[in-house]
Amino acid sequence: MQVPATCPLCEASCGILVDVENGAPKAIRGDDQDGFSQGYICPKASALVDLHADPDRLRVPMMRTGSTWREASWDEALDFAAEGLRKVRKRDRDAVAVYYGNPVAHNLGLLTHALPFARALRTKNLYSASSTDQLPQMLVALRMFGHLALMTVPDVDRTDFFLILGANPVVSNGSIMTAPDMKRRLRAIRDRGGKVVVVDPRRTETAELADQHVFIRPGTDALFLAAMLNCVFEAGLVRTDAKNVDVLRDVVRSMTPERVSKRTGIAPETIRQLAIDFARTPRAVAYGRVGLCTQRHGTLASWLVQALNLVTGHTDVVGGAMITTPAVDFVQLISRLRLRGTYDRWRSRVRKLPEFAGEFPVATLADEIETPGRGQVRALVTIAGNPVLSAPNGRRLDRAFASLEHVVSLDAYLNETTRHAHVILPPVPPLERLHYDIALYAFAVRNVAKLSDPIAPRSASERHDWEIVSELFARVFSPKPLRSAAIAAAREVDPERILDGLLRIGPHRTSVKALREAPHGLDFGPLEPGRLAKCATFIDCAPGDFADEARRELPREADRKSDGLVLIGRRQLRSNNSWMHNSHRLVKGPRRCTLLVHPEDARARGLKNGDLARLASDQGTVVVPVEISDEMLRGVVSLPHGWGHDRDGVRLSVAKENAGTSINDITSDAWLDTLTGTAGFNGLAVEVSRAHDEARVGRLDAE
Repeated sequence: MQVPATCPLCEASCGILVDVENGAPKAIRGDDQDGFSQGYICPKASALVDLHADPDRLRVPMMRTGSTWREASWDEALDFAAEGLRKVRKRDRDAVAVYYGNPVAHNLGLLTHALPFARALRTKNLYSASSTDQLPQMLVALRMFGHLALMTVPDVDRTDFFLILGANPVVSNGSIMTAPDMKRRLRAIRDRGGKVVVVDPRRTETAELADQHVFIRPGTDALFLAAMLNCVFEAGLVRTDAKNVDVLRDVVRSMTPERVSKRTGIAPETIRQLAIDFARTPRAVAYGRVGLCTQRHGTLASWLVQALNLVTGHTDVVGGAMITTPAVDFVQLISRLRLRGTYDRWRSRVRKLPEFAGEFPVATLADEIETPGRGQVRALVTIAGNPVLSAPNGRRLDRAFASLEHVVSLDAYLNETTRHAHVILPPVPPLERLHYDIALYAFAVRNVAKLSDPIAPRSASERHDWEIVSELFARVFSPKPLRSAAIAAAREVDPERILDGLLRIGPHRTSVKALREAPHGLDFGPLEPGRLAKCATFIDCAPGDFADEARRELPREADRKSDGLVLIGRRQLRSNNSWMHNSHRLVKGPRRCTLLVHPEDARARGLKNGDLARLASDQGTVVVPVEISDEMLRGVVSLPHGWGHDRDGVRLSVAKENAGTSINDITSDAWLDTLTGTAGFNGLAVEVSRAHDEARVGRLDAE
């Protein structure tokens, strides 16, 4: 039997068909009847079957004493988890921290139940993957358009000029741009006579398909964009009535193509031609993602992308940067939860980093654990996250987690982070739960909706993530005599009931029943222009704090020297979250955790293809295998994220055999975006040298 569903492993939301035999999923292929993905899937989708059957996946709660783990009943584990949280919270509410990873955005039950639980704890120590990924774009949306969720989406299916910076959508299938099969969509742009331009320090898989690839020095995107805007103003091609256009003009006045050329590595004539062509193309859009956000000037670069779209008249129009009309009005939902966005209401205790939407940057979590005093973090809840591998200076965070009094993890694996937990509460795997992409459809390149019912029945020992959170909530916040009644009441408010209500009041007035009657999904049409028109008088193309920061930082950045090697990350098609390395079909074949090095950089250091190299920063040193490639800009090296499965106590048998090296063993928790505190993974100064013959892949603790 084949059952239609949606892949929940990345932002693409591809339609899949699952072969089910005797109630168990056996194989997965693309769903040709899914109008959004049209049969496309990437290799990750097949790993859903591996995850379902993985013997390493936890199916019952686990409790730890010292280094010894044992299975526990749900009541024992939940009681223990709640008691530890209550104990720490009673002493100091801010001593409890919560971290949730990016799978929360792909999980209906966690969105409806885990986020309210985290807020109910009323601790200032909330952290998430947003500050390793997208926080600058959220702040830009808040400052320019008045809401953190008003992040624009490129109308790729109707644009004629697609300018891509710091993103590799052929591999990611979009990021804050849900767009399955980007190869097809990019080819369609070119087939209709349009143009695709990629600006990136690496000739990525997306750049290979583009009309033009422009190498850029990492960390200089804000300079490049400022110079483009300078050209737009000089040519008189401004097409907007937004506030503070004159302020923006003044900010970029000195950022001429000639001034920024040496620092960015881009010729002045290239910058000027791109700016004029972009401004004069009726349907054009600029798009920047992770590479822009995770650098020293991530907020400035993310702002100037939006400013470029805005001043050239390419915002809120067909073929430009648009706002979606999803079946669940995500913007309205966030607003009703009083989460439309806040910034810098308070600062972190140790490093004084600003809060955003009630969260601190994860780069300061280790500070808050290690530094004594009122508010010191002593208990931690992790939800679908592995910050030891995904946060900057992961080894420091690793050590900090080991010092905590009480750690509760909602996770299906005993991984690099959850090995520090005192109790692990494992949820059912994706194919056993109801699925609807509330968050991701809010950033899709077309207004679509699709519901997936569970493919396989859960076993008697398993629980849904929302049930786990509900019971934990009741145990933490309800007096003991009322606890049983509170647990029963919490179970009545399930995700399906919430989703149905949201669909019924949404812009398309649909329902769970209607989605079930359309198992391959509903299509509500292309993105609609004019969604920002009602707040047009409030749109600010040069928010004051951005303009002030740009005046301070851009001239200084333009005049900096570009000596030495710098590091960037790398997205891979077979990898997204670290658990995927426990799927043999995703890690088999050539070694993927390699350091890409330009041939001339390798030659200067006596390195050959396959050699082991020492990769060092101020933070530490690791040993990595070298892969020589002219796809890299000279002076730039690249290592993918999510690897480093060599820690003791981890139960990921396939991943341990393919451990690789964690890029975050050498990234810095002090190299941050100047405005948000987002981790600056890209543009970090490093040194590369040949490793000693006896060196092994992984961290080099001593020579």
